[in-house]
Amino acid sequence: MTNISHITEIKKILTDTLGLGDRLDRMGSDMILLGNVPELDSVAVVTVIIAIEKKFSITIKDDEISAQTFATLGTLVDFVENKIAEDKKQST
Repeated sequence: MTNISHITEIKKILTDTLGLGDRLDRMGSDMILLGNVPELDSVAVVTVIIAIEKKFSITIKDDEISAQTFATLGTLVDFVENKIAEDKKQST
C-alpha cells in the first residue's frame, strides 16, 4: 500500500529538482515520467536519486536503477517504499 506522504515527498523532489512548478500537483501515480517529462534526462535522474537518498536516508546502488524504476510516478514511489522497507529490515 502506497504511503500518501511518500508520494507527496517524491513529487516535491521531482518538482524541485526538475523545476516543474505545479505540473506534478495534479498528476497521479500513473503519470508517465520517462519520455513524458522532458526535464527528466540522465543527469536529472542522478540528481533525483541523490535527493531521494538524502530525504529518506536510504542508499540506492547503481544496479538497482532501471528505466522501469522511473517509468511512472507510481513505480518510482514503489521503488522508494521497497528500499525504505529493506533498510528497516537490515537495521533490525
